[in-house]
Amino acid sequence: MPTRRQFIKAGLVGGAVLTAAGLFYSRSLREAPGSAVPHRLTLQERSIIGAIVPAVLAGVLPAAGEARSRAIAQTVDGVGVAIAGLSAAAQKELGELFVLLGFAPARVLLAGLRPSWEEAAPQEVAAFLEGWRFSRFALLRSAYAGLHDLVLGAWYGTPETWERIGYPGPPEML
Repeated sequence: MPTRRQFIKAGLVGGAVLTAAGLFYSRSLREAPGSAVPHRLTLQERSIIGAIVPAVLAGVLPAAGEARSRAIAQTVDGVGVAIAGLSAAAQKELGELFVLLGFAPARVLLAGLRPSWEEAAPQEVAAFLEGWRFSRFALLRSAYAGLHDLVLGAWYGTPETWERIGYPGPPEML
């Protein structure tokens, strides 16, 4: 039969363990997006996503200069993190999509883009995306939705963009 003193000690130790576990858990929640292992994007994938980001985020990105380049690079990295969080099957499908878009004849035939991804103007990329968005083929509409959602998810998943939309961030745990 535990004494009253042993019961109080066990309660204090148990409370300390629960507090430490709560602090560890809340810290892991705050650090998860930054510490997540990003999907290793190939140079080709980075150039494709880097061309798509200004078209999808037109009017939201900084107008020009270093801030614009940094925002695009940060969003491309965020897309890599988002892809890493997808299932293996979805990662494989996206990989196949990027390989297809990176192959010049397929890019011209399917996307209607003659210049390379690095040389394509945001208006040309936006026209390609709109073509896929309203395509009669469900596969192209699905590919558009995937690319669009990855870019928006990466953009709005960055804490620096939350202030622009009035989002205070996730609630503090503890």
